[in-house]
Amino acid sequence: MKTIALIAHDGKKADILQFANDNKKALGKCKLIATRTTGKLLKEKVGLKVKCYMSGPLGGDAEIAALVANKKVDAVIFITDPLDAHPHDPDIHGLMRVCNVHNVPLALNIATAQLIVSPKGIFSTKVE
Repeated sequence: MKTIALIAHDGKKADILQFANDNKKALGKCKLIATRTTGKLLKEKVGLKVKCYMSGPLGGDAEIAALVANKKVDAVIFITDPLDAHPHDPDIHGLMRVCNVHNVPLALNIATAQLIVSPKGIFSTKVE
């Protein structure tokens, strides 16, 4: 089963919830992990089964980066808010760097996230 990490900045929570609702069937075939607030919203508002890690500012981005580095994540969808400052920017950039180093697909916006879960995307192959 493919594992996908879902993260969204506060200003993008509505966007990731809409994305998850629109792609609930595809996401439901995956093991989902998320930072705390995003995961909680995905559980409550969309009804997805999600394993939650710490909130991003408290180290959740770093926790997910460690999972990526240990080859336990197949793709990361991190809907960022480029117009807002984030005190945990080093963790955000660290997660992005680890995805690039380990060649793990990383979506930073909804358009790219849609490509990952599309019928011809990473999750299109037979679910294990």
